[in-house]
Amino acid sequence: MGQKTHPLGFRIGITQNHLSGWFANSKLYPIFLQEDFQIRQHIEKQLHNASLAKVEVERKIDQIEVKIYTARPGIVLGRFATGIESLRDDLKLITNQQRQIRIDVIELTEPDNQARLLADFITTQLEKRIAFRRAVRQAVQRAQRANVQGIKVQVSGRLNGAEIARSEWVREGRVPLQTLRANIDYSYRTAQTTYGVLGVKVWLFQGESLPNNASAL
Repeated sequence: MGQKTHPLGFRIGITQNHLSGWFANSKLYPIFLQEDFQIRQHIEKQLHNASLAKVEVERKIDQIEVKIYTARPGIVLGRFATGIESLRDDLKLITNQQRQIRIDVIELTEPDNQARLLADFITTQLEKRIAFRRAVRQAVQRAQRANVQGIKVQVSGRLNGAEIARSEWVREGRVPLQTLRANIDYSYRTAQTTYGVLGVKVWLFQGESLPNNASAL
């Protein structure tokens, strides 16, 4: 069943953690959930060119902590850190609470082992009318240089402007989707092309985690 479920949700508590870390009662839960969605939506819209990998949100009694994982922290911070202050003011308007907002920017030293960034790279190439096979091959080569143990890429839609939509995929190395201890990173993105929407899925296998040892093999 590993190939029929979401690779990240399937492994929560084993190799993956929740992107939101907080507890709330039944009345506040939907409010906090909507706020988290709006926070991520605003950050991805404002920093669409900052190579974002993920955004984590943690809540305390008097503080909301937002962790932004990015390959280009300079774009997030802005000149003289003005970008981070502007972002904090925007998030205060979204949350509409008297809570302190703390923003941590975490730089990704190896962006090519992040499924989200590889998927964004492929979609950018497709929107520039680069042939999908070339875009996929370049992404696979990037992942291999980052010492990823396995990668699978699937592109679906009107490939190269074909009249009939189809799906094609490429796999290099091992991608054990049915192994729960396998550290799988996954991302799905869409490319808006002149021929329609193309779907891009990327799976990365980054090693296995043992139950008594969280470090990857």
